[in-house]
Amino acid sequence: MNGDWLIRGRDGRLSVYLLSDDAVLCRAERGPDGPWGAPRTVGGDQKLHPVLAVGQGRDGYAHLVSWRPTAKGESGLVHSTHFRPHLAALDWNPIGHPDKKGPRTGTPAVAVDAQGRAHVFVRNTGGGVSLLAQKEKGGWDPWQDLKGRDVQDELAAVTAESGRVELYAAVPGGILHWRQEEPGSRPVLEEAMSAPARPGTLYALATSPDATTLFYTDDSGYLCAWRPGGRPSTLLPSAGPGPVTAVRCELDGHDCTLLAQRSAGGRVAFAAYPTEQESAGAWWAESGPQLPADAVVSLASDAQERVSAATLSPSTGHLLLTRRKSEPGLALEAWRDA
Repeated sequence: MNGDWLIRGRDGRLSVYLLSDDAVLCRAERGPDGPWGAPRTVGGDQKLHPVLAVGQGRDGYAHLVSWRPTAKGESGLVHSTHFRPHLAALDWNPIGHPDKKGPRTGTPAVAVDAQGRAHVFVRNTGGGVSLLAQKEKGGWDPWQDLKGRDVQDELAAVTAESGRVELYAAVPGGILHWRQEEPGSRPVLEEAMSAPARPGTLYALATSPDATTLFYTDDSGYLCAWRPGGRPSTLLPSAGPGPVTAVRCELDGHDCTLLAQRSAGGRVAFAAYPTEQESAGAWWAESGPQLPADAVVSLASDAQERVSAATLSPSTGHLLLTRRKSEPGLALEAWRDA
């Protein structure tokens, strides 16, 4: 899965998206901070490949993108909108292929601009990135080739505080950054930074009115943070081999960035530092039980603006959750089954 699969809906309920065989499932709270309902299939009975990208707009709507088989050896992308976690999502709508037709080309990424328009990014067969953008009043613009070369899988799409969409991608020995200059405009490849980023470890977060921050693991195993226009900062050794996830939150009156990652030892590791002040340093603290090797982690804020964390094992569907306690620091409640 690509993107934040734990999200807070427009009605304040937390929900999670997970893959199951040839379908996407959603589980949601029955009410804010309430018990969780059973998994429900998203988007009708369309059979899908085991891949999902999730993006959420300021309106709280979730935009989901996956690949579906079309003909022998060929696939096409599909899109669904989920307006509220306890309601049924729209049926999967075919949105085409970056090369008109062919097999899957990569894992898509989704970002939603300030006008609620989904932007779907995916690697094309030429090794660059293609974009399909939603029109404000329905429908989609034509596919656009954003260029790039030797782009690796797992793109990181993000919406800045300005509402403009940005994209990061890893290439051999470097990172590429695309940015919209104006709302609704074609994202432009603005910068290529030399950095030994490990594929599949990119995560982007809006961190100030003028900047987004990319987190990635370098070839030495260190977690780094980069804002275009500057040099990357080394934060701390990566807790584990997979991607990090991040959320901004208030800790003891300070705007902080909270990081979470499945550690090499199999638990969830957390680290926090003042937002965009990487020089302040950060330290991992592990929490919760031992997790399966395929477990992933996601962060969100609940209806009371408390940081919430979830872990999910794709192979078993086992979902665990915790929330921050109402006390100073980053004390968490006991992890519990959903």
